[in-house]
Amino acid sequence: MTVELVRASASDSDVLFAARVSTQGEQTLQAAQAGDEAVAEKRDAGLINYLMRDRHGSPFEHTAMTFYVAAPIFVFREFMRHRVASYNEESGRYRELRPVFYLPGPERALVQQGKPGAYHFLPGTAEQHELVDSAVRQQSVAAYAAYRTLLDAGVAREVARIVLPLNLYSSMYVTMNARALMNFLSLRTTHEDSAFPSFPQREIELCAQAMEQHWQRLMPLTAAAFTKNGRVAP
Repeated sequence: MTVELVRASASDSDVLFAARVSTQGEQTLQAAQAGDEAVAEKRDAGLINYLMRDRHGSPFEHTAMTFYVAAPIFVFREFMRHRVASYNEESGRYRELRPVFYLPGPERALVQQGKPGAYHFLPGTAEQHELVDSAVRQQSVAAYAAYRTLLDAGVAREVARIVLPLNLYSSMYVTMNARALMNFLSLRTTHEDSAFPSFPQREIELCAQAMEQHWQRLMPLTAAAFTKNGRVAP
């Protein structure tokens, strides 16, 4: 998976300005212009923790992050279940899709156990990994060969693409604010400090973990408060 932070307007100070307008009104404009350097970090951390703990979420919406993500299509379908972000994905109607396919590595757990919504996974046997590797390679090669045959015969890209499988790589830009990102992380990562268990598919969890690393560098106080308060989106 590839996750890159393309641009961001997101910092802990954005949250603080938005929150303090409730009590300071126009005085927050003066603080913003001055950079608000006089406010102690301890006080800032306390306010952010209060907002997170008592779930005052709107101040966290005054931020924006745009990520470039390259991942298999089946990962994108899970991404787009989150209707709290803006997405723009490459189009198989307008460009010829590249023969790049996802193949689970030997570290990928293969055996699923448990009931729906509470799965856990165990490592597969050597035979299972060999079977997955062989089947995925064979089907990916055959599907792309069929795609090329259709294109070469003059079939439109938007029709030819329907033979391609979900493990084909795609790319997109996704833009969200910090509150939306916390909602995404709460559902798409497993973490020992989570107040509520989550059971994400491993491939989307890899994307989520990379996004969280970028976010932690941008908003360390907010990220710390998120984890301290059970990784529940405010």
